[in-house]
Amino acid sequence: MSLLTRALSVTAAAALAFSLAAVPAQAGVVEISPPGANDWSCKPTAEHPYPVVLVPGTFESMEKNWSTLSPYLKSAGYCVFALNYGETNGVYATAPVAKSAQELGPFVDAVRAATGAKKVDLVGHSQGGMMPRYYMGFLGGAKYVHQLIGIAPSNHGTEGVIVPTPGLVPDPDYTGLGCAACADQQAGSAFMQKLNSIGDTVAGPSYTVISTVHDEVVVPYNSQFIDGPARQVTNITIQDKCPADVFEHDQTPNDPVVHQIVAHALGKASGPADPAYQPRCL
Repeated sequence: MSLLTRALSVTAAAALAFSLAAVPAQAGVVEISPPGANDWSCKPTAEHPYPVVLVPGTFESMEKNWSTLSPYLKSAGYCVFALNYGETNGVYATAPVAKSAQELGPFVDAVRAATGAKKVDLVGHSQGGMMPRYYMGFLGGAKYVHQLIGIAPSNHGTEGVIVPTPGLVPDPDYTGLGCAACADQQAGSAFMQKLNSIGDTVAGPSYTVISTVHDEVVVPYNSQFIDGPARQVTNITIQDKCPADVFEHDQTPNDPVVHQIVAHALGKASGPADPAYQPRCL
């Protein structure tokens, strides 16, 4: 995969500034949890022994990213937790990915302390499905994670544009954006090279990746897949299960088909999702 062209015209820069202006400022605002999340009195059951931590994607708040999956999992009997992270200039999940991973660790520790669980299950979207791999591989987090479920995760970076604006070709350094996470998620970036230098997986956790062929942000979509033995890794393309599914990158966490696959993976006592599992198509 090659880095994006460094050319950035004045017109493109203006379009990019407009795109960012459309993102609501979040600094100084009371953080709102998605429905069903962050009940710190919740105790895992024998049926669902691992608390679920939801990790949002770039520019996303936990409230927006997990407005449907969080209550879905809560109603299924899981203890659900979610966080915001990586705030820069009032926008979440834009800090360097390695720095954001350092915020995930203490949150996982807090969840474990509150629930008494030794490990958690992580479910992340986009950057949130990739960033935990740094936490597990470089910050000692693997021993605290039972499994990682990535929804359209940027596991090997993207050849596309993190903020999709028609005709926009941003500087790969994203200096005008103030979005270090965007630069980190470019295919071939120094961060991506480090992240994958130890392989796609680490010993211990299981991995399930859920991708859509309609992804227009993390492209090509199959770059999201990770390599590993079948006992540890399952890569799922939504359209292989439900060919008529039209959900794209941003809305995959709201896809009822994705909800079913996530719940199936979480229900496994060990190992990733069963690649033969068939969700009910809409």
